[in-house]
Amino acid sequence: MIREFSLAAGFAVIGQTAIAACADQDGVCETPMGAYHIELPDNDNAPMVVFLHGYGGSGQGTMRNRGMVQPLLDRGYAVMAPEGLERPDRGGTQSWNFYPGFGERDETAFLSEAVQDAADRFGINAEHVMLGGFSAGGFMVNYLACEAPEAFSAYVPVSGGFWRPHPETCEGAIRMFHTHGWTDNVVPLEGRLLGGGRFQQGDIYAGFEIWREANGCVDHKPTGFSTTGNFMRRHWSNTCDEGSALEFALFPGGHTVPTGWADMIVDWYEGLPDSEAGG
Repeated sequence: MIREFSLAAGFAVIGQTAIAACADQDGVCETPMGAYHIELPDNDNAPMVVFLHGYGGSGQGTMRNRGMVQPLLDRGYAVMAPEGLERPDRGGTQSWNFYPGFGERDETAFLSEAVQDAADRFGINAEHVMLGGFSAGGFMVNYLACEAPEAFSAYVPVSGGFWRPHPETCEGAIRMFHTHGWTDNVVPLEGRLLGGGRFQQGDIYAGFEIWREANGCVDHKPTGFSTTGNFMRRHWSNTCDEGSALEFALFPGGHTVPTGWADMIVDWYEGLPDSEAGG
C-alpha cells in the first residue's frame, strides 16, 4: 500500500498514490538548483530510485509511467523524477548537461541537492539511492557515474551510454546495471551520427570496456549469464574489485523502458553483497 496524506499535510492524493506537493506547488518540489517530483511508499526510511527522463521529456511525464513507478513503490522504494534543464536553443526542450554546450547546471550538485532535500522533507534513506535514467537520462547517468562514482549507491541506466569521444578513464569502481533494447534504433548498441555528423552516440560495448577497467576487472569475459523473463543478462563480478558490480541486460525490443525492468533492478540491487535496502 502507498501512504496517503491530506493536502493539509502538504501532499496531493491521487487514488492511493501520494505525490509530494511542496509548499503551494501541487506535485513539484523546488530546490535552489531545480525541481523534482516524488512518490513515497508505505514505509519509513525508504530507499529510493531517482530516474532521469529522456530528451524532450519531463519529470512529470516519468511519474505517469505507472508500469515502472508502481512496482518500485510496491517494493518499498520512493521514486524521484527530477526536471531536466530547459534549453533555450531548443525551444525550451528539457534535457541534461552531460555534453559541452548542453547547459551550465552542475547536474551532480543538483541531483545530490535533490536527494538531500527529499531526505530532509520526507525521511528517505539517502544512503540507499539508485540513479537511473532513460535515453538522454541514461547518458547522464553514465557521465555522472564516471565523474562522481560515489554520489549514488548504484547506477541503472536504460538505453544510454557515452558519446564519442568516449572518456579515456572513469574515476573509480561502481555498481551498474545497464539495460538496452536489441532493436533500439534511437540509441543503437553501436551508436550513430547526429546533427549532420557533429555528434556521435558512442558504442555501448565500448562503454563497457571503460567500466570493466574502472571496476578493476581482470578479464573481458563475463563471469556469469542468466535470463529473467525476456531479459538476457551477463555480469562481471568475482574477477573485479571488491564491492563493484557490473551487469548488462538485453531485451527483444526498441527504445523504451521495458516491462519487468523495475522488479529486475530491485532484485539485483537487494542481491548485492553489502546491500541493506529493503531489509
